Amino acid sequence: MIEISNAELSVMQVVWQRQPLSANDVIAGLGDDNDWHEKTVKTLLNRLVSKGALGFNKDGRAYLYYPLITEQDYQLQQSRSFVDRLFAGKVAPLVAGFASQNKLKPDDVQQLKQLIADWEQEQNHD
Repeated sequence: MIEISNAELSVMQVVWQRQPLSANDVIAGLGDDNDWHEKTVKTLLNRLVSKGALGFNKDGRAYLYYPLITEQDYQLQQSRSFVDRLFAGKVAPLVAGFASQNKLKPDDVQQLKQLIADWEQEQNHD
């Protein structure tokens, strides 16, 4: 499992949107929301390469970075970790907590119903 800090996740989100990217492209992609110095972004890119989250190709003097993990795979990994740590691997208490706080929107409920129906259909075919 790859552990990614919040700052590194900001960089990954830029790279997931469009790749390959140079360090300058990543800095531009981060926009004005982050006032990180160029050196900071390059440090974050190097950490992500060391962790196996990013790869790179050398293009002349520039390094072009690309993701080695997909955004969906990372989200799934983090979701599993979160549910395992806080809810002993059970999803129902998480959803129940949102429901009891009225944080579930009708669209969320419909999507959950569809996910359950799809899962039940798959289980019946096994």
